[in-house]
Amino acid sequence: MTTLCRDCLYLYTTNCRCPSCGSQRIISHAELSQLKIAHMDCDAFYASVEKRDNPALADKPVIIGGGKRGVVSTACYIARIRGVRSAMPMFKAIKLCPDAVVIKPRMNVYVETSYAIRRLMDELTPNIEPLSLDEAFLDLSGTERLHGAPPAVMLAKLINRIQTELGITGSIGLSYNKFLAKIASDFDKPNGFFVIGKEETSAFLHDKPVKFIWGVGKSTQTALEKAGIRTFSDLWRWEKIELVSRFGLIGDRLWHLSRGEDVRRVSNRELTKSISNEITFNKDTNDISVLDGHLWRLAEKVSDRAKAKQLAGRIITLKVKRSNHSLLTRQVALRDPTQLADMIYRQARTLLDQLDEKPALRLIGCGLSQLCSLDQIDVSTDLFDHELSKTISTEQTTDKIRQKFGPKAIMKGRSFR
Repeated sequence: MTTLCRDCLYLYTTNCRCPSCGSQRIISHAELSQLKIAHMDCDAFYASVEKRDNPALADKPVIIGGGKRGVVSTACYIARIRGVRSAMPMFKAIKLCPDAVVIKPRMNVYVETSYAIRRLMDELTPNIEPLSLDEAFLDLSGTERLHGAPPAVMLAKLINRIQTELGITGSIGLSYNKFLAKIASDFDKPNGFFVIGKEETSAFLHDKPVKFIWGVGKSTQTALEKAGIRTFSDLWRWEKIELVSRFGLIGDRLWHLSRGEDVRRVSNRELTKSISNEITFNKDTNDISVLDGHLWRLAEKVSDRAKAKQLAGRIITLKVKRSNHSLLTRQVALRDPTQLADMIYRQARTLLDQLDEKPALRLIGCGLSQLCSLDQIDVSTDLFDHELSKTISTEQTTDKIRQKFGPKAIMKGRSFR
């Protein structure tokens, strides 16, 4: 049995409090020094950043979202105890937790913190696969000689540094593949460190609900329940060919993952498929000046996230929801990929102007897709587009000033609409 002290990072062989510092924050596992695939997930990321920046919120329930008709982006653990969950309608969240402090998302701050987390990860391994601003897979194979310590020690050190240097907490799942590492990180939150080894995989999974499997949402779960499948052990009773016949391609995936089999590698080449942002209004509106102001702010948020990930996209999408809850989307394809807020806004605004009718809207959003990394873009044609070059130069200068002096240092007039 190998035991790691999460406080002083001391490794020893007895399952008791740390003999070096006396801490009881330990983790013991027979395969602790052998496992190399990890999933790191910050705890209630947006809410944690807000509490870090405003210590007065430390013991209060915090909900990140906006408007009575909006949805919850995330909630701190105090609010979660009351039943508040991500994607829950705000009116329902407030009903469950009337004393909650509701804060509008500050994406620029979250992106900046995400950058800082990524820099700490980069010191451990180049094999990082980001899933969102606050979570990623890490493959620490071959890094023990470099760091002079097994992956488990370096991961515990990473979490400690995130807390001491950035003021937020995170949880680690450690295993031998991505699927199990992801389950492990969700299993011990907040500020957790959970391990699933090869020898215990079947014993650990057998009674777990099938919702633990990626891609098994409510509809798939309902379909599985109709077939008498509620747990991993229920899946084990089915032959692979039977699952595929009954559920299609997902049947093959269910068969392998239910047995803890996942051959996917941690890859830093997998790009985000799309970036989008939307807002639900407190009151339906067709006031074009109001819609224009929101559309600009949404375009800025999409642009900020694209810039943070060093991505650009060719497809710009406008999304609106009418008062009868019907959704309408329109898209435009650009000649060259962009990450510019000005370009995203102008194209989205054109799509809005082209709508045949101008009904009162309850939601508006915009997005960027068909993404690629910046190093894949041929910018040579931009040299002859003086207007575009001027826009790029202006936006880059604005970004630098905002990074130095804050997001409100420079704001366009339409931001105030």
